[in-house]
Amino acid sequence: MSKQQTLTREISVSAGAQRRAVLAGSFGNLLEQYDNLIYAYSASLLAVLFFPTAEGITGILATFAVFAVGFLARPVGTLIFGHIGDKIGRKQALIVSVGLMGLATLLIGCLPTYNSIGSWAPILLVAIRLIQGAAVAGEWAGSAAMLVEYAPPHRRGFFGSFNQVTTAAGFLLASAVVALNSLFFDQQAMLGFGWRVPFLAGVLTAGVAVFLRLGLDDTPSYQAEKDAGHTTEKPLRIAFATQRLAIAKGFGFTVGWTVAYFFFLTYIPTYITTVAGVSPNVAKASNLVSLAVMVVAIAGFGALSDRIGRKPLLLIGSGGFVVLSYPILLMFGTGNDFMVYLAQILVAIVLAAFSGPGPAALSELFPTSVRYSSLGIGYNFSVMLFGGTAAFIATGLVGATGIPEMVALLPIVAALVTLLVVLRMPETFHTPLR
Repeated sequence: MSKQQTLTREISVSAGAQRRAVLAGSFGNLLEQYDNLIYAYSASLLAVLFFPTAEGITGILATFAVFAVGFLARPVGTLIFGHIGDKIGRKQALIVSVGLMGLATLLIGCLPTYNSIGSWAPILLVAIRLIQGAAVAGEWAGSAAMLVEYAPPHRRGFFGSFNQVTTAAGFLLASAVVALNSLFFDQQAMLGFGWRVPFLAGVLTAGVAVFLRLGLDDTPSYQAEKDAGHTTEKPLRIAFATQRLAIAKGFGFTVGWTVAYFFFLTYIPTYITTVAGVSPNVAKASNLVSLAVMVVAIAGFGALSDRIGRKPLLLIGSGGFVVLSYPILLMFGTGNDFMVYLAQILVAIVLAAFSGPGPAALSELFPTSVRYSSLGIGYNFSVMLFGGTAAFIATGLVGATGIPEMVALLPIVAALVTLLVVLRMPETFHTPLR
């Protein structure tokens, strides 16, 4: 084989490895968001099945409270998977995390309801959500680290964006499955077996993710650190000792981002049907359209950030929600079908502007030796406090004040925090990974 042929083979293998890394590194995020959305979209059914003694909005509040409980396990998961990911390897941590996520999804789909086992049903639901939350904590940070570390230096924004492309795709898949499920099952059948189908279907995604990751090598950046003896036996201790400021930036960076995701994509489908009086079909269809727009736009903004930098797009995304959250809520509140579609697409574009460069911008804050741990600490603690509680707080605000538009305060304040953090962050798109 000639030298030129060898070179060509090495380039093609390298490109193939990068493509596999994009699929393997990001596929678990699809499952994570699929699980979250299936639960959120099933809130009214789960309230009846697991909290039948609660009435009206109280049952939905209880269901969203259990949704939030899963986020309480994120700190534990962060410590466990951050340690594995930085000490042993990204691949091993990500295989375990997605396997646990798939198991938790399967268990929810098989769970007996309140009518079968009484109060044990909500107790078991809480326990499974805790397992799920711990597993998810290792997924996002590990995926972001893997994608950015596999990327060519000039394409980290684009590669990292697939962390969020599959996040939005998970929302899209969940919306599609729920919509199809409602076509095959009427309300009575949904309360019988139909509600279980979306949860059971999620196990297929977990199986694909595990299969892809088993065939993948660890990231070149991490392997180089390991070969050079630069990895540490105590990554969490090193992260807390040397990365406190960067972790704090990661925390603030995530506040507005996670509230926007969970407010607009988890809570709003319930809001526009129960508060604004929009028909369920329009709510589902408009959500599908906006998610389809978001999937494409995220990758585009990620690629654009490799050309013009991360900060301009991050400022547009965070500043956009400061300025537009209230007008968007007013558009939803009209109950007009066209305005609902328009508002959903506007949310998709603004959120994509932030989500495209977001994973790369966060990953570039930290050195490779403790990137998994440091990224996970800042991101997951923020998601625990502000993401999982967004739907619960929003539902409570409407119930307490009787003024639906009051919920706009939640994404506005959160986006303002993130905007201030982004203004003080360095531009990193031309900076080599440490």
